[in-house]
This record gives sequence, structure tokens and C-alpha cells, in this order.
Amino acid sequence: MTVLGALARPETPGSLPECRGAIDRVDAALAVLLERRAALAGIVQTLKPVGGFAGRDMERERRLVAAMAARAPELGEELLAPIMNAVIEAGLALSERSAAGR
Repeated sequence: MTVLGALARPETPGSLPECRGAIDRVDAALAVLLERRAALAGIVQTLKPVGGFAGRDMERERRLVAAMAARAPELGEELLAPIMNAVIEAGLALSERSAAGR
């Protein structure tokens, strides 16, 4: 419920503890979504002819950032690009680590 609430219910906290609680709920949702994204990216790595860091599609990544910026215009591409780069690299690292453990 915490994850869904953080995604579906806009909040306007009136105090520092309320604000921190709202941030904690969004962070919980982010953690679940990031792990899900990493799992899906791991599947993609098994389907690509060249996986891992060598198989990155920079044009697709640019399109992904542009699409996200359309949904989060205040962040825009400039701020979203390094965030998504970190998310993508973490997913690739997890995929490589998982593959090495098989």
C-alpha cells in the first residue's frame, strides 16, 4: 500500500516530519520500481545479440530520457539524463553480477 499510495496520492506536507514521511514513501516506491526495472533489463540482456555495457543503445537511451522529460518537464532532459544513466548502469551491473553467479 505504501508504494501505491506514494504513486497515486499527491501530498502537500505541512511539517518537516510529514515531508520526510512523504519522501520515505516515494523512496519506497522508487526502490520497488528500480528493482523491477533492473529485472526487466536483465531479461533484455539475455535477448540481445551483444549484451552488457557493450550492447548499450545510446539512441534508445536518449529517446527514453526525452519521453521521461515529457512526463516530468520540471526535471527535463538535463537532470533526468544522469539519473537514467545511473539506473541503466546499475541494471547492467546487476545483470552481469547475476550472470557470473549462474
